[in-house]
Amino acid sequence: MKSRPPTGTLGEIHFVVSAEHVIDFATEGMPAVLSTPRLIGVIERPVRETLYPFLDPDERTVGLEIDLRHFAPTPLGAPVTCTTRVIQAEGAQITFQVEARDAYELIARGLHKRAVIRVASFSRRVAGKAAISV
Repeated sequence: MKSRPPTGTLGEIHFVVSAEHVIDFATEGMPAVLSTPRLIGVIERPVRETLYPFLDPDERTVGLEIDLRHFAPTPLGAPVTCTTRVIQAEGAQITFQVEARDAYELIARGLHKRAVIRVASFSRRVAGKAAISV
C-alpha cells in the first residue's frame, strides 16, 4: 500500500432498486424488495473505490468479513444511498462502517472488513486451487 486510508475516509453510492436487486421469491403476494445479498454487493463498490488511491498498481482488495443488519424493506424503484467510512486500518486489513438509507429510513447498518492483496500471488493461489479442482 502506498499509504493507509485515514480513519473517517468516506465513500458513497446512490442507486435505484431495479429488477436485478430484488428478491427472487416475490410471488403470491410477496412484494419485490431489495435483497440482502444484492445490497451487500452494492455496498462493496464504494468500499473498493475508496481504497483505490491508497493501493499500489499491483494491489486490490478482497472482502474478508461482513456483519450487516438489514432491518427495513425497500421496494422496487426506490432510491438508496449507501455510505461507507473507514473506522480502522491495521496492516493489510481495513474495516469500514457501512449503512444504507432509502428515502424514508435507515435500512441497513454494519461492518465490512477488506484485505489488501497482491494480484500476482493471489492469482497463483487461485490457479493452484483450480488445477486441483479439475
